[in-house]
Amino acid sequence: MTASVLTIARGRAAHLANLVRGLGRQTERPAELVIVRMQPEPYDLPEAPFPVRQIELLRDSLPLAEARNLAAREAEGDELLFLDVDCIPGPDFVAEYRRHLAAFDGLVMGEVMYLPDGVNAEGWDYPDFEAVAERHSDRQGPPPEGIRPCEDYRCFWSLNFAIRRADFDRVGGFDERFHGYGGEDTDFGRMLDEAGVKIGWAKGARAYHQYHPHHMPPVHHMESVIRNAELFRAKWGHRTMGHWLHAFEVMGLIAQDERQIRVLRPASECDLALTRHQAHRPYCNSAEVIREIERRRSATAPIMPVAAE
Repeated sequence: MTASVLTIARGRAAHLANLVRGLGRQTERPAELVIVRMQPEPYDLPEAPFPVRQIELLRDSLPLAEARNLAAREAEGDELLFLDVDCIPGPDFVAEYRRHLAAFDGLVMGEVMYLPDGVNAEGWDYPDFEAVAERHSDRQGPPPEGIRPCEDYRCFWSLNFAIRRADFDRVGGFDERFHGYGGEDTDFGRMLDEAGVKIGWAKGARAYHQYHPHHMPPVHHMESVIRNAELFRAKWGHRTMGHWLHAFEVMGLIAQDERQIRVLRPASECDLALTRHQAHRPYCNSAEVIREIERRRSATAPIMPVAAE
């Protein structure tokens, strides 16, 4: 059995370079790194002690589901280790995923820790990360050791996971009708559940998420969130991303009922300021932002930025 690390990327050149550096420091090297590049310009990457392949995929919108499927098809390994472009793998990332896949019959999700701005500058080292990294307050922590089964498919998260090729193929990969931002992860989790592929939370296989500007709720991706929520409903009978849709509704951006979602207005500069990632925090807590939006709506308080990631 061999392990391929897979990532998809558009922009984020400095983040991707750190991902490659992290893979170069592994206690067990991967067989390869496959990058599906959603931009025409090739990345100029650091030297690596394993093969690195860049595969171009250009679409009008972000083809996240299609890109992950393409990476899986192009990979040579039997074990597929998916890692988002903005993450740096911990030194035992590959070794621990291989150990977990040998022991667990299903998909495995490793740990994610969030870094503040600036700590991932060139010349970084893992002790620097451990001193400042934070775990997301709204996501489950890892078990004390080994793997804990996850009973809710909605918890699947594509940022850092590993799966055997045979299981990925059995599920059918990600649904490529989802494009742009949002929904494809929950849909894949539902397909795992339908196919009887278990999901497990793992101790280890740690990834460090690198800071980058963002909005949460993702008002800058409102159009694709709505489209993908309606696609999910057509497929499964109900919408996903309900917390984001609720936030858009409270902000006066949409109106929704069981039949349709209507866009009332595009996101304004005030909406972007309200949801903008604040650089002094390493991650964004959607629930925290939505609670604050609801509080200000009920109190008719002035709108000020609250988001942080």
